[in-house]
Amino acid sequence: MNNAARPARWFGGVAIALAGALLVASCGGGGNATTTGAQSSATAQASQQAQTPSTGAHGGHGGTFSAPPAAPLRESERFVEVKLAEPYKPAAPNGGTDEYRCFIVDPGLTEQAFLTGSQFFPQNTSLVHHAIIFRVDPDKVQQAQDLDAKTPGEGWTCFGNSGVDGGGWVGHWAPGANETLLKQKVGYPLQPGSKLVMQIHYNLLASGGKADQSDQSSMRLRLTDGKAELKPLATGLLQAPIELPCTSQESGPLCDRDTAVKDVVSRFGTDSGENVAQLAQYCGQGKPLTPGPTQHCDSKFEGKATIYATAGHMHLLGRAIKVEMNPGTPKAKTLLDIPSYDFDDQQIRPLPEPVTVKPGDNLRVTCTHDAGLRKTLPALQGLPARYVVWGEGTSDEMCLGLLVMSPEGRQRAGAGG
Repeated sequence: MNNAARPARWFGGVAIALAGALLVASCGGGGNATTTGAQSSATAQASQQAQTPSTGAHGGHGGTFSAPPAAPLRESERFVEVKLAEPYKPAAPNGGTDEYRCFIVDPGLTEQAFLTGSQFFPQNTSLVHHAIIFRVDPDKVQQAQDLDAKTPGEGWTCFGNSGVDGGGWVGHWAPGANETLLKQKVGYPLQPGSKLVMQIHYNLLASGGKADQSDQSSMRLRLTDGKAELKPLATGLLQAPIELPCTSQESGPLCDRDTAVKDVVSRFGTDSGENVAQLAQYCGQGKPLTPGPTQHCDSKFEGKATIYATAGHMHLLGRAIKVEMNPGTPKAKTLLDIPSYDFDDQQIRPLPEPVTVKPGDNLRVTCTHDAGLRKTLPALQGLPARYVVWGEGTSDEMCLGLLVMSPEGRQRAGAGG
């Protein structure tokens, strides 16, 4: 997520982003999706958790993961199973408590195909925070294999993205997510010989940065034969900064913003620091951002596209997230509104009806975080107080809105300040 030069962009051309889209969703749903799994009990549980974060909402891991039965295959679809080649025992680098590890998996494509759905299966939920699946086109496979070969052990460390040029984001898993199939005829084109990179974020807070357990996660792919007339999908990522000071009851060296940013850089690299600076510059329109629990960012859209679904991603301190189009104008539309964010319910929200976004439309993502949750969430208790900025760690934060769409021609989302 740090490879952006702007707070709003396409990711990988025909791609999908964190918290999924067609490929990933959960026990919720929407008017244009078929969702597997029981909805009523999950909705009630999510509502209860959102009201009582001290009892385990926002990131309860470690339970047995059981996905609902797969929806029936549709015309020309087939299932393909992929998994990590060997069990992997994560260890967080640079004294941190998070590792992002990338692994090559091979769907065995000998002909053109479309990826129309997926279900990730976290084998060890006490370690797996989330997972993202990247497409690797045939001409980039050697680059991925070289990264793997020069890194000791299975896979390679990959904070921010897969480390492979142009890799499209085609699937994900996060707590609460199961396969959801959009009703529109859309999918992610995969060329013959394409491979996938499975990026897994391992959360090692409980073990102090080094696990004594291993993980061998897997995924079920839903593929067509490539002959179906499907529209290619892309995902726009809308980022906003996090500028969350320590509470008035907290103190310590990391409550200083500069010190906190240096700490993020020490754990995740210089790209993380650059992302923090870029978000502040673009979203503040060149002016210093006012620290506080709620931040937003506006972006002007370039080109034209049809939006089918939305999603939002924050970490454990997240309270609310909203994505709007043309706010404050007669053309205003709310695309996503989660007033009580629950980390364990990161479902995709298909829109009741697709929405067309045109050149010049303003897209805004707004997030609210709560530093007071550090005292109530078991996963964060005992950690030093800190000024929170954008970072990859479970104890850091993000503000990410996802727009799952089909673009017309070659377009992208660009920052509008």
